Amino acid sequence: MRGLLDPKMDFVFKNIFGSEKHPNILISFLNATLKPKDLITEVEIKNTDLNKGYIEDKFSRLDVKATTSNNEIINIEIQLKNEYNMIKRSLYYWSKLYSEQLNEGEDYSVLKRTICINILNFKYLKTRKFHSGYRLKEMYSNEELTNVAEIHFIEIPKLEEGSDEKDMLVAWIEFLKNPESEKVRSLEMSVEEIREAKDELIKMSNDDTQRELYEMRAKTLRDKISALNEAERKGLKKGREEGRKEGIEEGKREGEKNKAIEIAKSLITIGLDKEAISKSTGLDLCEIEKLMN
Repeated sequence: MRGLLDPKMDFVFKNIFGSEKHPNILISFLNATLKPKDLITEVEIKNTDLNKGYIEDKFSRLDVKATTSNNEIINIEIQLKNEYNMIKRSLYYWSKLYSEQLNEGEDYSVLKRTICINILNFKYLKTRKFHSGYRLKEMYSNEELTNVAEIHFIEIPKLEEGSDEKDMLVAWIEFLKNPESEKVRSLEMSVEEIREAKDELIKMSNDDTQRELYEMRAKTLRDKISALNEAERKGLKKGREEGRKEGIEEGKREGEKNKAIEIAKSLITIGLDKEAISKSTGLDLCEIEKLMN
């Protein structure tokens, strides 16, 4: 059997977690992440198409969208590379999801609770926890304004060894980290949804067409990451050049000031008053008084 495809690749993730044929996988993941009082029992998965144009477009988002039995709108996005914009990016997509619910003339009461879940293959937030959830709260009393807005960040590298695999979110992150690990082999024996996800991953990995699409998407994302890295290098180079120029200018200014101080000292020794010295050298009166003392 060929090696399994990486489930962290957005193309693979969407095929497994955003499949209408396997809604229980998404339901399990959402209940594990959101830990709702009333468990999600059904999901309606949106935008299931995965055409070639999307796969080859480095700016396309192969995220998972769904509505739940708890009357929520959910968006799940997985990111492999830190583009240093995740918070603002997530807020932007959350606002679009929220505002697009309302047609002209409709009442605000129809707006549903809207949740964005960001799965990151890099460390991003200052917190040490691998899973963080945010809502709108009053700054001083911590009183919650509303639960209608919720944004989650799951940082895969922060999951520590020995984390409790009975926590289903830990189990799902173990699956994303390494679906061929002993931990996942053990989990798939006891958790039906993990086994279902693993079976779907094996099926994809053994399908020549799916593997070809995976390679196309992987190349597209590599090109995007390469472009980002190049932009970073250019930015650093520009910053160094600007810093060097600034250093030269600073050196010139320092040299001119030292020359002015030496001239001021000479003028002090011949008894010129401080106002005249200031006009001659450009030094302010306070500096000349210090030299006189």
